[in-house]
Amino acid sequence: MLISFALCLLGFVLVGAASAWKSRGTKQDYYLASASVKPWLVGLSAVATNNSGYMFIGVIGYTYSQGLSAVWLMIGWISGDFLASLYVHKRLRNAAGNNGEVSYAGVLSNWHGQNFVGLQRLIGVISLLFLLTYAAAQLMAGGKALHVLLGWPLWSGAAMSALFVCIYCYSGGIRASIWTDAAQSIVMIVAMAVLLTAAVSHLGGIQPAIEQLHSVPGYMNWMPEDLLFPGVLGALLFVVGWLFAGLSVIGQPHVMVRFMTLNNNANMRQAKTWYYLWFTAFYCMATAVGLLAKILLSDTGNFDAELALPTMAQALLPGVWVGLILAGIFAATMSTADSLVLSCSAALTHDILPGNIERVSLLKLSSVIVTGLALALAVFNKQSVFGMVVMAWSGLASAFAPLLLMYCLGFRFSERLAIAAVLIGFSVALLWRALGWHNYVYEGFPGIVMGIVFLLAGNAIKNFSGEKLPEASGTSQ
Repeated sequence: MLISFALCLLGFVLVGAASAWKSRGTKQDYYLASASVKPWLVGLSAVATNNSGYMFIGVIGYTYSQGLSAVWLMIGWISGDFLASLYVHKRLRNAAGNNGEVSYAGVLSNWHGQNFVGLQRLIGVISLLFLLTYAAAQLMAGGKALHVLLGWPLWSGAAMSALFVCIYCYSGGIRASIWTDAAQSIVMIVAMAVLLTAAVSHLGGIQPAIEQLHSVPGYMNWMPEDLLFPGVLGALLFVVGWLFAGLSVIGQPHVMVRFMTLNNNANMRQAKTWYYLWFTAFYCMATAVGLLAKILLSDTGNFDAELALPTMAQALLPGVWVGLILAGIFAATMSTADSLVLSCSAALTHDILPGNIERVSLLKLSSVIVTGLALALAVFNKQSVFGMVVMAWSGLASAFAPLLLMYCLGFRFSERLAIAAVLIGFSVALLWRALGWHNYVYEGFPGIVMGIVFLLAGNAIKNFSGEKLPEASGTSQ
């Protein structure tokens, strides 16, 4: 087990380190790989970044606890992600190329060349805070895996993940992250396929496995029993909520920056094909593994559902394959953590701090500092991986997705209106979660809707009052 695990990790390190040979030593190259990445690499990197330790640990734990109704998380997430991509990905790549910005916040604040410094710093601060939380969740997922499989304390796995992230970020910036993401995405999907095959075989085949799942009372219900509203309305809100969780991807700087690195916008469809085929296959297998874990593992009162996958691997597979599963979990955590760290570094050096930091050595130092902060948060935080990721995901989406979507549809706004919309969407999502309503409807749903409504209402009021606004020009983007 240790040998196969170590060999996989060594392979990732070598791939990441090799990217340093192609480094051009510029800020544009460190954060965007000089917009020269091939479409298949963009697609696989985005898959690995999106399907993080959250998928191996969080989603499988959630599915184990909720049953078949968790399938709506998969359906909604992929569908919402795809719908958003129809309007956003190409336009975002064009905008990044037109204004020469290297960060997500920079692109949103200079979409039409308007140079909204206040907006850029606000987006940078929100990105830094929530992406740090997200990165801590990834490091925690790696710690949980090592804790189950090797008996190590939780902090040790998080520290190991942080060390590898530092190596990637210091070697070649986002190019190192993308190259290792592609290798990691292959290991991730192979690991999930091996575990799914072993689980089905252990249960006697597909049909016996399905029959055993149906024997668990209420486990194969299509909808959860504790919906906000009974009947069709409650079911609709539940499904639409997860659809907005998928649409929320456009508010995630660490994922969207992958598409900003594409070598040519004409290749966007090819990159998206790689992304959605790999994403769908991986998510289907993860959901199936989560369901089967209910049959294979005893559901004791003190069992941590987020340990279902490593516990299941240890019970079903020989050591060499357990090492591969562990490598898959680590690959998932690191592929997202390094992306998050680089986005945090860009927010800090390019969006928040005054001046224009161009020295790559300072950019690398900021990445190391950010990794240290994420590790500290992972060690001392007590929330679940699933809870931390969904909170960060919904907060970022509610703050940024309304503005980006409206830009892509051709609207222009004043800086004050844009800042207000970011704060409104962000606040609604946080309030929704604080009130506990996220247990019924994903908090990004009301957050994104309120942000869009606020932008449209503010634009309409200014038009009605006679104040001249710049004309919408979505076609140029």
